[in-house]
Amino acid sequence: MTPTLNRTLIALTLVALAAPVTANEREDEDGRHAAPPSADQAAPRPEDPDGPPAATDAPDDDTTEQAAPGDTRADPAAGEATGDTATEVPATPDPVAPLELLGKTVPVGTFDTLYWTPDQSFRSIATPVPVLVAHGTRPGPHLCLTAAVHGDELNGIEMVRRLMYELEPDELAGTVVGVPIVNLDGFRNGSRYLSDRRDLNRYFPGRKNGSAASRVAYSLFENIVRHCDYLVDLHTGSQKRVNQPQLRADLENPQVVAFAKHFGGMTVLHSPSSSGMLRAAAVDEGIVAVTMEAGGPNRLEDDAVDYGVQALETLLENLDMRKASRFWGAPQPVFYESEWIRAGQGGILLSEVELNEQVKKGQILGTVTDPISNTGSAIIAPYDGRVLGMAVNQVVHAGFAAYRIGEEKSAEEVEAKAEQAQEQNDSQSGGNQDEPTPAGEPDRPDGDTE
Repeated sequence: MTPTLNRTLIALTLVALAAPVTANEREDEDGRHAAPPSADQAAPRPEDPDGPPAATDAPDDDTTEQAAPGDTRADPAAGEATGDTATEVPATPDPVAPLELLGKTVPVGTFDTLYWTPDQSFRSIATPVPVLVAHGTRPGPHLCLTAAVHGDELNGIEMVRRLMYELEPDELAGTVVGVPIVNLDGFRNGSRYLSDRRDLNRYFPGRKNGSAASRVAYSLFENIVRHCDYLVDLHTGSQKRVNQPQLRADLENPQVVAFAKHFGGMTVLHSPSSSGMLRAAAVDEGIVAVTMEAGGPNRLEDDAVDYGVQALETLLENLDMRKASRFWGAPQPVFYESEWIRAGQGGILLSEVELNEQVKKGQILGTVTDPISNTGSAIIAPYDGRVLGMAVNQVVHAGFAAYRIGEEKSAEEVEAKAEQAQEQNDSQSGGNQDEPTPAGEPDRPDGDTE
């Protein structure tokens, strides 16, 4: 045998021996990528730009591995018969679909203005309410922002505008929907209420064939809110009262507690929502919701607006929706107990404290003086706390809610209370509970500004 022929036979022998190994490696590689990626894998997180790590190489004999139910990696027969033992790799679907909302389609990676028309007026003269939408290119949650549910609350309108117009949809994960002016009638009139003098935030989720307020609430809830995973309802103080920027949240709900932590250093006030409130209706439907209060009515307060926008930017960062231009990582003060302190007589209210001030038990918060008799009385702090809300100086009547004082609690105390409340709810859910009777508009204290 010649040397040339001998080398040819050796090369052919090596090729024949290497062929099964190559087939096994190809089969292993196909098997690792046979299953479509999960939602988490589809979009690399910002802190992991390279995406999820690749699966560890399997040994050459992994084709005999016991397959889990629904796993086609080691069972070529489970896939489409191709004549080859390797499973055919399916095409990876587009992880983000266009958004269908309010009868319109918003393409991926775009910003659009849609219009919502509540059924409350003559169709021929109805004015649609603008709805701002930023639909991202990567999978993520749907966050909704609602403002001016009360038409005289202006700070939330400006918060929605500033935040929405700084978003870049092609760099966004998920979707942000902003409704800057929910109560367009009240906004036009500079009024807290709808044109029928009803408070819209007492009628959610509404009824299709109910009162005018109930119909508006139903339309908003069904057409917009039901599409949300998270909801932030933006408000201010009412009736000549101002609020320290704060979240109102049901801190006995563990999901709400976890969501509230995403807002950075913004104050959180435990406030179980009442029937008819937007955030109560949302939570009842599995949508995690809080109310943000900042400032007072009928005014635009730049500090309050900036404070709120920073909290919303931090929220988007913590939900992995976008990188924030500024991130708020300060400790979050939580107030599980709070109380409105009321005037003991009528007269002229003059405050001696400021919003967000720490006060001591027995400290004078303000005085109320009768302008005719020149007699007066002091409003005293009943315990140590912080001023979370207060009335502006004005003429008041006896019983007027003048100062809201909160007692701060640690995060551990709040989480323990939430777990305890969840356990009580779970234990009660097994029993027979009567269906609650629908109530009319609740008799709410004048100091409750939500």
